[in-house]
Amino acid sequence: MLSVAEEFYQNLEIPYKITLLSSGDMGKISAKTYDIEAWMAGQNAYREIVSCSNCLDYQARRLKVRFRDKTNEETQYLHTLNSTLVATSRILVSIMENFQTKDGHIVIPKILQKYMGKNTI
Repeated sequence: MLSVAEEFYQNLEIPYKITLLSSGDMGKISAKTYDIEAWMAGQNAYREIVSCSNCLDYQARRLKVRFRDKTNEETQYLHTLNSTLVATSRILVSIMENFQTKDGHIVIPKILQKYMGKNTI
């Protein structure tokens, strides 16, 4: 999941970094979480745009999702993964802040230009 998200933002040419969160920064459902943080030039800081988590069996217990292992008759809760790829408002801000020209136009990332029909807005 993390590599898919990373490739997505590489294709958009948005400056980013990957951060492994400490347990104090994670929600209670996560055993391990990585964030992708995009550079927000107007804030002079990196801000979270993606969060990828291993939730172990926390979500499955609440949903009562189980499986039966062939070697064992007992059912077990499965482990789930959770990730955001695009938080629409955050990615729009990131594009605007990283691709805005001095005259106020926004250069559309190359990979999106064919869908927009133009290079700038």
